Amino acid sequence: MPNGLIQDDSLRVHPDGLALSLTLPWYRSLWLSSVGALRVSVDGVDVDQGDLAFELGGSRYGIDQLPAQSEVLWYLQEHPQLIVRRVEPVALGETHDIGIVGELRLPYMQIAPGQDGGPGMYVPNFVRQSLTLTATDRDAPAPALVGDVAPPPPATEEDPFQLGLTLYSASAEFRAGWYDFDGLLSRVAELGIGPGIEIVASQVLPTYPHVSDDFERSWRAAFDKYGFDASSFGANLDMGRRRDRDMTPDEEFEFSELMFRGAKKLGFPLVRIQSAKPDLLRRLLPIAEELDLKLAYEIHAPMGPNAPAVLKVRETYADLDSPLLGFVADFSSTMHAMSPTLLRAVRRAGLDDDAVDRLQSIWATDASMQERQQEFIGYLNGRGFDPGRLGSFAHLAFNMHGHVAPREWADIMPQILHVHAKFYDIDDSGQEPAIDYPELVRVFVEGGYRGYWSSEWEGHAFAELGEVDPLLLVRRQHDLIRSSMRQLQSA
Repeated sequence: MPNGLIQDDSLRVHPDGLALSLTLPWYRSLWLSSVGALRVSVDGVDVDQGDLAFELGGSRYGIDQLPAQSEVLWYLQEHPQLIVRRVEPVALGETHDIGIVGELRLPYMQIAPGQDGGPGMYVPNFVRQSLTLTATDRDAPAPALVGDVAPPPPATEEDPFQLGLTLYSASAEFRAGWYDFDGLLSRVAELGIGPGIEIVASQVLPTYPHVSDDFERSWRAAFDKYGFDASSFGANLDMGRRRDRDMTPDEEFEFSELMFRGAKKLGFPLVRIQSAKPDLLRRLLPIAEELDLKLAYEIHAPMGPNAPAVLKVRETYADLDSPLLGFVADFSSTMHAMSPTLLRAVRRAGLDDDAVDRLQSIWATDASMQERQQEFIGYLNGRGFDPGRLGSFAHLAFNMHGHVAPREWADIMPQILHVHAKFYDIDDSGQEPAIDYPELVRVFVEGGYRGYWSSEWEGHAFAELGEVDPLLLVRRQHDLIRSSMRQLQSA
C-alpha cells in the first residue's frame, strides 16, 4: 500500500482555489488527532498554513485544530478534502506540481507510556510526496478483476485446520474504494475462500469503535448468503487517541468492553486483544465470561513465544488461570528471510544493492528490534541517505519481520486459539519464499492444533496498489496450506 496522502486523481477543482482528495496513509481508520501536521506546495511554492483547510463529513478544520479532534474518526474509506485557498481557482485539465508532507502517529502502537500524566511515545508515520497532477472532478475508476478462477480443492474431514482469511488482506483495495463491504465479501465467496472471516474492527466499522445496527444487519445478511463463519474480531486499544495524555485505566477498560460487546453482537467467538496488562485483563475477564468470548493476545514479529514480553503475558495467564485466555500465533514471528515484497519497496524508495544487503544482514542478527533499527538508520545516515525517504519502512522492516524458529510455537500450542497465517508472496513454485509453510503445518499438526488458520496477506504494507490481486494470492496460499497438510497426512 503506497504510503501516500494523494494519488493520481487527487487534484480537484474547487471554488476556493483547489482541493486535494486525501487518502488515509494507513491500513485502518484513525482519529483526526493522529494528524500532527500537513504542509503543501503548489508548483514549488509553499502554501501558508492559514490558506489550508481540512474538510471531513461537512466540517472544516484548520490544520492547527486537527490534533485536538480525538472524537472525530477518519474512516478508512473516506476521502476528506484538503482545501487550498488561491486567488484564481484551478480549472479542469490544468496540470500542477503538488508536494505534500504529513506527520501522523499511530495511536495504538505505543513505544513508551506517558510519564506523570503526559502523553506516551507512539510509532510515527511520515509522508512525503511530490506528484504532477491534472485537475479533475471525479475518482479514477476501479480496475477490472480476474473472475475465471478454478474452484479450490474441497476441504475434507481429515484436514486438521479450517481455513479462512482476514479481510485485512485486501486493505489497500478496500481503502481505495475498489470494494464496498458487501462487494469484498462477494469477491471472497467468488474465489472460494473461507469459510472463516476475520475483521480488524478499526478498519471495517464506519462507526468504530461501535458496531451499529445497520452494520450488523448487512454482516448477518452476507453470512447467510455465502455461508461464512465469524472467526476472529481484531480489537485495537487506542491508548494515544488524545494528544495530551494516554488513556487512563478506566478508559482502557471502557474502550475494550465496548469492543467485546460489538464482537458478540456480530457473533464472533474470539477477540484478538492488543493489551495483556494484568489489571486490565482481571477487569475484563468477567465481561468475557458473560459474553462467552475467548481473548487471544497476538504474538507478532519481532517477538516469539519465548520473548520476555510474551513470557510476562504467560505468567499473567497462569495467575488468572482462565480457559478463555490464549494467544494468536502470527507467522510474521517465524520468518527465515525478509520478504521480496519489502525489498522491492525499499529499492523503489532509493536503496541500492549495498544498502539492501546491509539491511538484510542487520535483520538477521540477534540484536533487539530497536538496536537493529538504529544500526540501520545509522548506516543510512553515514551514507548521507535520509531515512525519512523510507517513510515508515525503516521501522516496519524490523517490526514486521521476526526470525524465531517455527518449532517454538510448540511451547505454547495448547494456548494457541487462532492463527494469523501471515504471508507476503507466493512464488512460481507455489511456496512462500520467506516463511516455511510446510514446516509450520508440521509443527501445528503434531502439536494438536485444530482451529482456524486465517490467511493474512500483509504485502499491502509494501506493495503498490494494483501490483497484485491479494485475494488471488490468498487462494494460492490456501492451495499451499492444503497441499502441505495432505502431504503430511500421506507421509
